[in-house]
Amino acid sequence: MRRFVTALSGLACATIALAGPVAAYEIDPLTRQPLSEVLTVRVRAQAVPTANAALPAADPLQQSPAAAAVPQATAIGRETVAYTGPHTPGTIVVSTAERRLYLVLPGGEAMRYGVGVGRPGFTWGGTQTVTMKREWPDWRPPAEMLRRRPDLPRYMKGGIENPLGSRAMYLGNTIYRIHGSNEPETIGTAVSSGCIRMTNEDVADLYTRVKVGTRVIVQR
Repeated sequence: MRRFVTALSGLACATIALAGPVAAYEIDPLTRQPLSEVLTVRVRAQAVPTANAALPAADPLQQSPAAAAVPQATAIGRETVAYTGPHTPGTIVVSTAERRLYLVLPGGEAMRYGVGVGRPGFTWGGTQTVTMKREWPDWRPPAEMLRRRPDLPRYMKGGIENPLGSRAMYLGNTIYRIHGSNEPETIGTAVSSGCIRMTNEDVADLYTRVKVGTRVIVQR
């Protein structure tokens, strides 16, 4: 079952988008991938939450019966950084080149998270809004995916085995989501079918900070 779930994780979101050209002038020292659209940020020294840091007691991630089995290791620690970009507080900015997601905060700062992004052929860019939020979301593979993979289940109930993880934020009327993942080792890589994946710990943190209607800008 684990092998099957691992295979599903890279397919949780699916539609083919045109891949953008690569301009390899800088290399991410962590992922060894080219950076072509680097955001203007300066890292400030700050304690990074440890992998064992507890979520608030009221968080459903801890209350779920399956929570004890959810891998909570943070592949790339989230941190507060200085932000000098043009976007207003409350905006989510995803840099697929950096494999980072920024939530713009007041006072010239942003919360930066490591993310996994679409693999070659499944990258995309543009502006969307968060139209729906779900905890422990169910998964229904879209028609585009089922045409490519008719062997996939038509429905998977939310829970620890679900490739959408503990939280999902749905983007516009697309089939893309910002969602959790039970494979923290994939954060910082390009393995998804277009969705933005985070560790379950980080997506739970972001989930509490954003509302339906939040603007999401995805940069290639």
